[in-house]
Formats: sequence, structure tokens, C-alpha cells
Amino acid sequence: MKRLAILTLTGTAALALSAAVQAEPDGEAIYNQACMACHMTGAAGAPIKGDEAAWAPRLEQGMETLYDHSINGFQAMPPKGGALQLSDEEVKAAVDFMLEPLL
Repeated sequence: MKRLAILTLTGTAALALSAAVQAEPDGEAIYNQACMACHMTGAAGAPIKGDEAAWAPRLEQGMETLYDHSINGFQAMPPKGGALQLSDEEVKAAVDFMLEPLL
């Protein structure tokens, strides 16, 4: 009985860990789905992924400002890049993916 309880707890912990891992948004997939059209081409003045010069003044404002602009929209960029179904965490993951090579 004690062994069954341990196995049950171990299984429950493994499921909880698996759910936590799956719950993290995939920034690359979100970028490909919702951000790439503008951030790969520079459409409407969007900074291109990996363009250090274009991102430098934005990074100087801090990550919270970048997240805020990405979530709520800024200038030509609509809120959440127009993908309003995205959660704030998904948008942040896409921003993090775009900035990975620069940080």
C-alpha cells in the first residue's frame, strides 16, 4: 500500500511537471504565426528580427516598455500584432524570441 502511494505521488508529480512544461508558450511558433510578416520584412517600420541597430533604441526603453507596446500596440503596430487571441504571455514569448540573438 505504501509503495502504491509513492507510485501515485510520483505519477502525479510527473503529470504536473509535464503540464508546466507544455504551458510555456513557444515564442518561435508565435513569431512565425503572428509577427514574421512585419518583423521579417520591416513592413510599416517594424524592426527586423536580428537587426541590432533597429532594436537598440527600443531596448534602451527596457523590456517592460517593449512588452507593453507589443501587447497594447504602438504607432503602426496593432495590439498583439493583430493576433488578439494571443495571451500576454504568448506575446512576451514572441518578443523574447525576436530579441534572443541581441541579448
